[in-house]
Amino acid sequence: MDATHGDYIVVKAKEQGVQVIGLTRGLDTKFHHTEKLDRGEVLIAQFTDHTSAIKIRGKATVMTKYGSVDTD
Repeated sequence: MDATHGDYIVVKAKEQGVQVIGLTRGLDTKFHHTEKLDRGEVLIAQFTDHTSAIKIRGKATVMTKYGSVDTD
């Protein structure tokens, strides 16, 4: 997959201090990027050759081409 054509997700924070953490690909999964969002802020994140997973801590709505989900 071309790194500029990976799937995107949208994360909308429903509280202060929501963390969005990018995880690497490869033999060992590692954190490689962290963003902190305040209530109402939106982050658009992309899966790439380096990002295989995205972890979200805190209350947020996550929107993908497959639908939306709210964290608890």
